[in-house]
Formats: sequence, C-alpha cells, structure tokens
Amino acid sequence: MNTVKYNTITTNPEMEACELANHIGETVRLHGAVYKIRRMSGFAFVLLRMRDAVVQCVYSEESASFPLNLLAEEACVRLTAEIVAEERSRTGYELRLKNAQVLSAPYEELPIVINQKKVNTSLENLLDYRPITLRNEKERAIFRIQAAICTAFREFLNMEHFTEIHSPKIAAIGAEGGANIFKLPYFGKEAYLAQSPQFYKQMMVGVFERVFEIAPVFRAEKHDTSRHLNEYTSVDFEMGYIESFEEIMAAENRMLIHCTAFLKEHCEAELALLGCTLPEIGEIPHIPFAAAKEWIAGSCHRKITDMLDFEPEEERLLCGLVKKETGSEFVFVTHYPSAKRPFYAMDDPQSPEKTLSFDLLFRGLEITTGGQRIHSYEEQLQKLHARGMHEELFEGYLMLHKYSVPPHGGLGLGLERFTAQLLGFENVRSTALFPRDLHRLMP
Repeated sequence: MNTVKYNTITTNPEMEACELANHIGETVRLHGAVYKIRRMSGFAFVLLRMRDAVVQCVYSEESASFPLNLLAEEACVRLTAEIVAEERSRTGYELRLKNAQVLSAPYEELPIVINQKKVNTSLENLLDYRPITLRNEKERAIFRIQAAICTAFREFLNMEHFTEIHSPKIAAIGAEGGANIFKLPYFGKEAYLAQSPQFYKQMMVGVFERVFEIAPVFRAEKHDTSRHLNEYTSVDFEMGYIESFEEIMAAENRMLIHCTAFLKEHCEAELALLGCTLPEIGEIPHIPFAAAKEWIAGSCHRKITDMLDFEPEEERLLCGLVKKETGSEFVFVTHYPSAKRPFYAMDDPQSPEKTLSFDLLFRGLEITTGGQRIHSYEEQLQKLHARGMHEELFEGYLMLHKYSVPPHGGLGLGLERFTAQLLGFENVRSTALFPRDLHRLMP
C-alpha cells in the first residue's frame, strides 16, 4: 500500500496594524502599499497603507539596509521593521525600517493625487479613476463602514431567526412592473434583470418563514439625479405570520438601533476620519401619508400638487418638521395610496384606496419601502385583473398564493442611500464602489 505524505505549508507570520502595539521591542515583518513618503532632513517618514490602517514608518540610513529611492509611492512592499517605544507618537511607538522587498512597482506616475486627507477633485474624476481613488484613506473608510453596516444587518437578522437567501437576478417578469426594466436576450427568449427579489422572498416565506437578502437590483430609470442609481444594493427581508405591517416597521427600527451600536463599536476610527455623527435612534415616529402631506402644506405654506407621492423637497421638509417636533432623524410614513403601490401591496380593509405600506425617511430622503403583501389567492387575482394585468404571466408567483402562504410582509432598504445619508454625502454615487447610472458603465 502506498503511503501519501503531505507537506505542511509554513509561512512566516506578518503583522497586522492592530497588532503592532503588542510587539514593542521586537523586529517584525509587515506588508502593504507605500501610501506616502515624506522626506525630512536626514530621515524620512514612510506611510504604509495596510489592510486595516495606514501606519507610519521611519527610514534612516543608519538603521535601514536599503536606499530610500528603492521605495515609490503605491509600490507594494514587504518590510522588516523594529518597533520602538516613542512617547511623542500618537500610537506610543514608531516603526524603524530595516529591510524592504518591492513586490510590485507602479509602471508610471499616478494620474491623480490620492495620499492627501481628501482627493481634491470633482466627483466625476473621482469615479473615472475609481480603482486608484478608492485607495485614499477617507474613500476606503466609506466602504469599510458600508461593509460593517451589512455585517450588522446580517448579525441582527440572524439573531431574529431570518434565513439568508440568494434569489435569481435574471427573471421572466419584472417584480415592480412599469418600463424601468432592463431587457436581455436569453437563449431565444426575452428575460429581464431583476428589479427586486420581491417574488422570490415571498415564495421563501412559505419555506423558512423569515428570509433576507443583500444583493444588487437593477432599475432602467432615466434619472440623472444625486439620489438614483441604475444598479444598487438592496437590503431585503420578508417575515411571515405577521398580524400587522407595523411589526415590519418595528423590526427595521430594532435593526437600525443594532446597526448604529455596531458601528460605534467597530468603526470608531473610520467614523472619526469622515467626521460622521451617528443618529441617536429610539422609537421611530410614524405618520400617515395624507396627514404628512397636510402637515407640510400647513407648516411650510406649500400647495399640495401630488396626492399620490412626495416630491423630494417634501421629504426634506417633513424630516425637518419631525426632527423639530420629536428629535428623531427618522420617520415612517404609512398608508400610501394604492394607486402608487405595486399590485402585491395589501389594501387597508378600512380604506381600500390606501395600502398597509410605509416608507422610511432619513435626514430628508426615502431609504426604505415596505409593507404587508396580499396572501389570499382570490384577492391577488382580483387586484391583478383590476389593473389590467394578465395572470398567466405570473403563474409561478401565483403558485405561492394558490397553495397557501401565511400573512406576511417585508421591506427593501437601499444600502447606498442609507450609507450616504449616514455619512452626510449629497450624492449617492459617492457610496457606490463602481456606480452604474445613466452615463456611467466604466470602470
């Protein structure tokens, strides 16, 4: 019988930035990219961009075995350094360089300066050179925070017994209807990019009772505004056996409280770098749509021109009124008109022209849409027919209702919008890694 021998792969451990303070007096190995070189009289500061932070190293000819001109900004390097206690440093130590290995050097000079506190250029330039500008310390802090938001949401939803799902992004029909849908050929058939995981998360309520998904959705809207993207990340959850759509609002309220607590604990440095003040979240107030319209009109001397939806300015005005009245930077607006909501939204039994639905506004912008869904087969067919829709197109979706599904509802939160509002950015594209909008398909 042949004996197979396995060799164990061994590597020399390299330090993370967060570990350095625990190794004062030792010589360590670390890697990263040269973020900036500050040449001084007789020595130089070399800022190394590591995975978890930018650290400052000190180069001097007395201690280093290599010439300073071996290093170039944005070169990927592996360094050996001695960690020496230094009271004058904000970290309590300094890294004295001893050896360096250049793993990769830039082919040419960077087209844009990225190693200042802020990339001092237009948003368009920032996006044109995105693979480079994302290396800026503040730019990458945005997406560390965004990653932490997703982690916090997942942590909360897992604690609340939701199951994560992954639904198709190529579909035979659009979940939201309308013309804002991307068509594509699919082996001789016509298919669409998913506007929402709506149908699939409703189907999965019948399987797991509570489900969630964090994934891209696609909207072929010809908007050219600071609040719209044609591809964005939607945080969706759906929950079954509800007695009221207010249970969904309460769940989101708890999720946001958990999220801000998580960010305070895990993103203190990034939040400070971006000058972000997290909102204090208690019980989020809510107001019916019609009452909100009247409040805005009366308090702001503004004529109501659209009784089906808010204008962007009305969202800002309402948030201002709510904050002044309650101190909350969030507000749930409930009972939107049925004419403005999708065909699967449940109508209010007391006022059928309204739906058991809501939007969540945060600092002047809608970030979430949600509500209770129709679970009765007869009621769903009736609403389809009332809107002139053909039930045969929704055969797979209607299977859900035909074979019984519990009362349920859910929501979708726009991750980029939420991040932008949280960090105080005016344009949602600032919080999308590689935005897709009316004009941008590259990089």
